[in-house]
Amino acid sequence: MRLRRLLPAGAALLLTPLAGITLVRSQSVEHPPDPGRGAVIAAQGVGSGAPPCAQCHAFNGASDSSGAFPRIAAQSAYYLAKQLRDFSGVRSNAFMSPIANSLSTDDDDIADVAAYYAGLDTPFLPLKSAAPEVIKRGEELATIGNAERQVQACNNCHGPGGIGEPPAIPYLAGQYAPYIAFELKMWQKGFRKNSANSMGVIAKKLDDQEIAAVAAYYQQVRSSLETAMPQVSN
Repeated sequence: MRLRRLLPAGAALLLTPLAGITLVRSQSVEHPPDPGRGAVIAAQGVGSGAPPCAQCHAFNGASDSSGAFPRIAAQSAYYLAKQLRDFSGVRSNAFMSPIANSLSTDDDDIADVAAYYAGLDTPFLPLKSAAPEVIKRGEELATIGNAERQVQACNNCHGPGGIGEPPAIPYLAGQYAPYIAFELKMWQKGFRKNSANSMGVIAKKLDDQEIAAVAAYYQQVRSSLETAMPQVSN
């Protein structure tokens, strides 16, 4: 009986992302995203009140090494657009929510700026690596998980070496450790509500040391992404 109750919910989780992808694709046929216009939004913002994206994320999408803002260059346009829409609802953020609300008055703004940043091929900034034992612990969680505590390997969804599974799953390789750790804690505490049935569940099973370790591991695993990205684009 329990299995019968779980199956419809699981099916819904699998089908909902696919439905969203279909919707985005059908819209793009009618209104093809304009990366050139997205570049203007990134550099100048929009008249409805959204400031230039480049103020925080840089014009090349690399942000800065502080980790206060994520690297968004070459994330999929679908993922970037979805997060911008989520900031208007289930993903509350003091910085991004007002910006997303300004952009949401014109869905083409979101599509265009997402297309611009998705198309960038920006070098990764040189970053200091954590202690070897911390990286090793993070690698174990990323590649194996923890069966005893029912924590699946991060790579199961985020791809080998954290290269991502476009369009729905973002890359983590080369992402800033402070940003990864912060977002995991937002899920852990229930403040970030998108992907609550996947990332929210996993984050609640991790302690602070494990969060720091997996974040540090993905920050320094960028060579895999640089090698794989040309293959993905082709």
